[in-house]
Amino acid sequence: MTDSELDEIMIFWWPKVLRRAMAGSDEWVKSFARSIAKHGKRAKWHPSEKQAFLMRRLVADLSNAPEPELDLIDREDGAAA
Repeated sequence: MTDSELDEIMIFWWPKVLRRAMAGSDEWVKSFARSIAKHGKRAKWHPSEKQAFLMRRLVADLSNAPEPELDLIDREDGAAA
């Protein structure tokens, strides 16, 4: 993983991955996401090949996930349309 790819993942994608992991039920993914976030704070850290593979997969899963349907229009009775 190049430095620029790592920077992009850690700055742009990893907070989103971390939020999604924390909302999910898979304890291993939660632990992995927290671990990467912790390691990513160290300036000289680079992921192992296995970590890089898993990070890319979690980012890809995030970008392939369907957007939740939001109903933003309220009816007069106060319920969503």
